[in-house]
Formats: sequence, structure tokens, C-alpha cells
Amino acid sequence: QVQLVESGGGLVQAGGSLRLSCAASGSIVSINTMGWYRQAPGKQRELVAAFTRGGSPNYADSVKGRFTISRDNAKNTVYLQMNSLKPEDTAVYYCNAASVGPFTGYVYWGQGTQVTVSS
Repeated sequence: QVQLVESGGGLVQAGGSLRLSCAASGSIVSINTMGWYRQAPGKQRELVAAFTRGGSPNYADSVKGRFTISRDNAKNTVYLQMNSLKPEDTAVYYCNAASVGPFTGYVYWGQGTQVTVSS
């Protein structure tokens, strides 16, 4: 089993920055991809940033140039640096990890961390 724990959310004014962290534990060796999703009230959960299975990051168009995903393999941690935050970035941010094998796949989610951007 894989456990994901997010941290770093909070309240910030528009134009400010936050860095989210996601620490993974458990069967980490099984993880193929990791990323960040977010869900605003009344909206669907959407991809924010993720590492592909090839290791390169991809981003939602709405955050390109402002957010950066990174990882520290030694700490089994993935980060999301969020700069130039906008009110529309307000959401619960979830860490995601996936394990894909030849016959089965597993998806893991953290509990989420609230990010609120005030205007």
C-alpha cells in the first residue's frame, strides 16, 4: 500500500507563493507516476501538474509558467511550487501517485490540502 500526505497549503494573497509537499510511504517502489490535482468547490478534480512515466513534467495550461513540479527521490517527496497565485487557483490540492503494471493499475490519493488565494 502507498500512503500520500500533503502539506503546505494555506491562505495567501493574489500574487503570492506557496509550496506544497507530498511525502510518500509504503510500497513506493511500485509508483510509476506522481502528480498534483486540484478540486474547487462545485467543480471536477483537474490535473495541475504531473510527471509522466517518462519522467518529464506536464502542466495544465492555466498554471504553465507559474507552477513547477519537482521531486526529491531521497525523501520520497514531490513538490509543487506555486507562484503568482490567482484567486482561481483556490482549491483543495491532492497529491496523486499511480502504479501501472502489465495487467493491473493502482491509483493513490492524499487527503488533500486547502489552498486559498484572496484578491
